[in-house]
Amino acid sequence: MIEAVIFDVDGTLVDSVNLHAKAWQVAFEKFDKEVSFEAIRRQIGKGADQLLPVFFSADELRHFGRELEEYRGELFRAEYLPQVKPLAKVRELFERIRCDGLKIALASSAKEDELHEYKKIAQIDDLIEADTSSADVGRSKPHPDIFEAAVKKLGDIDLDKIVVVGDTPHDAEAAANANIRMIGLLSGGWTEERLRQAGCIEVYRDPADLLARYDQSALDPAKGQR
Repeated sequence: MIEAVIFDVDGTLVDSVNLHAKAWQVAFEKFDKEVSFEAIRRQIGKGADQLLPVFFSADELRHFGRELEEYRGELFRAEYLPQVKPLAKVRELFERIRCDGLKIALASSAKEDELHEYKKIAQIDDLIEADTSSADVGRSKPHPDIFEAAVKKLGDIDLDKIVVVGDTPHDAEAAANANIRMIGLLSGGWTEERLRQAGCIEVYRDPADLLARYDQSALDPAKGQR
């Protein structure tokens, strides 16, 4: 029986993927790197530690990697964070989960201050048992660290009694690496086929669709068994 649900945040609970991609694109241009929006967008879900090496050499990152990351963070907070909106029915979904007696944790590659704002935007702060951000781990997704940190904060719960909800193959790979099943959402822009290839056991359109079909999903405590 399911006892806890761990949620990714960007693209899963809030509509922020395109905004993150644009912020990275602008930051890259400041450091003389032109990269297509779509190429960057496909990397959203990873933290900077995993995203930046896709586009920059180790030598480049030694010279200006920290400066680039700090610039991107300041730019996102100033220009793009105010534009982030919650996806539909997030709070209602969380209320349903808590009504069933399940614990909820967030596991995000976002900075701690960004995650704080996301919780306010989605109006879910009072429904969360625990959360983890980039400050809690040394490696971001697709490494399992962020989910393992969330599990630790949730307490003594067996992995087969936990389900992850995320929107990218990076989430699915990280969940698989942590030996946790994952439900995929299409709200991050990936296809159902790609999410299933990455290991998702179920795929829904968005949080509202997952709520509408909750009784058929792995979140239903009566059905959340291997």
